[in-house]
Amino acid sequence: MKKKICLVLMLCIFAFNGYAQENFKLMFYNVLNFPLEDAVPNRLQYLELILNDYRPDIFMICELNNTNGAQTILNSLQFINPDYQSATFELNTSDDNISDQNDLQNLIYYDSSKFILESQTIVTSIYRDFNHYRMKIKSVESNINPVFIDIIVCHLKASSGTANQALRFQMVEDLIAYLDTLPADINVVLAGDFNVYSDSEPAFQELIDTDNNNNIDFIDPADQIGSWHNNTNFIDVMTQSTRTQTGFGGSTGGFDDRFDFIMTSENMQTNPEIKFIENSYKVFGNNANVQCYNQAINSSDCDGVDYSSFIRNALHNFSDHLPVTLELQTNQSLSLEEFTTITAMQFIGSNVINDVLKLKINPLAQLKTLTINNNLGQVIKTISVKNSLYIEENMSSMANGIYYITSQELQDKPLKFIIAN
Repeated sequence: MKKKICLVLMLCIFAFNGYAQENFKLMFYNVLNFPLEDAVPNRLQYLELILNDYRPDIFMICELNNTNGAQTILNSLQFINPDYQSATFELNTSDDNISDQNDLQNLIYYDSSKFILESQTIVTSIYRDFNHYRMKIKSVESNINPVFIDIIVCHLKASSGTANQALRFQMVEDLIAYLDTLPADINVVLAGDFNVYSDSEPAFQELIDTDNNNNIDFIDPADQIGSWHNNTNFIDVMTQSTRTQTGFGGSTGGFDDRFDFIMTSENMQTNPEIKFIENSYKVFGNNANVQCYNQAINSSDCDGVDYSSFIRNALHNFSDHLPVTLELQTNQSLSLEEFTTITAMQFIGSNVINDVLKLKINPLAQLKTLTINNNLGQVIKTISVKNSLYIEENMSSMANGIYYITSQELQDKPLKFIIAN
């Protein structure tokens, strides 16, 4: 009897492992000269709303200005999930012989409970660097059968015209020459602001390699190949511009271009160890509403069931681009991590206030209410959280002194603040 039980148990374990799968959420975003572009006050809060809503496992960006901006975004991600880490920030080197402004960089952030950053490499081109990040899935099987994802983040030359098309093509040729030195069977994700207007552009044709001359060919997981510019047939993959009014920074003109992409190597369509999930490619904030053409993304013309006016307003205020997202799937099982604590709430600014208490709430804490207590432990005020990310509470009626914030959902020690009018 014991032998039969053991055999059944072994078969169950085998079956469980055989059908194990994990999904990963990817997001690429042109963050519009972050943090130097300051036309919109407190722009970071809109990015935090976006990140909290999607919670990517891998977050890839371009148009990052400096180390301060890199750390600021990491701080925001770590407030949502302390497991987030980033690659090392590196200045653009490709423009050293042109302008050497070094004001637009790429970077990647990732959930370190799911991925290990194995290496990072700068790939130079005629205009801007490509950044190559080799990620390993942190799985139970990683020691005997490691699965890697080679992620390349880019920002091709902007603007229309044959001269700019030629520069984009030359940049892509530099990338292809680099990829030709790597194994043909690696799993590659290429994410970036391509600035292409049509699939007929030489740069895009070089990526999809219809002549089969490249070591690694790319496919469009959205399966939306065509002439995207000013073509409402492709409204669901358009990413730029989110704005029609000036004064926000970036481009205006409304929604009419597909500039932002996540593409994968062809093998990631069918590779069970790591592949993209069919129909998971989305433009975050795009409701595929044809009335949105040439409109601002936060207008009622862009309404739909997938993305609310609240999140579309955050997207409108943060950047002139929309993020693109894609989900990947592996047949491996993630390794178990030790429990990590989270910061449930923190002050926005100082804990010494005049009349308004400002807090940022971690949604993972799942707080329902906050309680304000005085020095004697008496409840002075109760604040409803209602899944809010930000709390602003008027405290002008309260006397000067020391107060404490607690919650029934928390075991942490109270958060102290001082009212000093």
